[in-house]
Amino acid sequence: MGKKMVILMGLAIVLFCPGLVLSDCVDLKRSTSSDVQGGHSIVFYEGLRPIARVEVPYCALNPSSSIRFMSTYVCEGDNLMIDGSKCIIMSISSSSTSSY
Repeated sequence: MGKKMVILMGLAIVLFCPGLVLSDCVDLKRSTSSDVQGGHSIVFYEGLRPIARVEVPYCALNPSSSIRFMSTYVCEGDNLMIDGSKCIIMSISSSSTSSY
């Protein structure tokens, strides 16, 4: 009975809260540089190779912005600090899932 309950609860989470299961996360600890693109996205690089793109549509970015993460492993919905203001990450794409 217990095993069936765990399976049913797992299915319920996937069906009713897909954002918890399907949100992208990226470990940025190997990032060596970043580049602001547009006014709301940042591409992070390891050397010359892009590793992730982070979208923050409700915060303004410029090339001289100070960007600070709360941790190196970030997910959609996490916060980061841009020029001293807290911003929410709306979208993360890793280099393995998209092209830049």
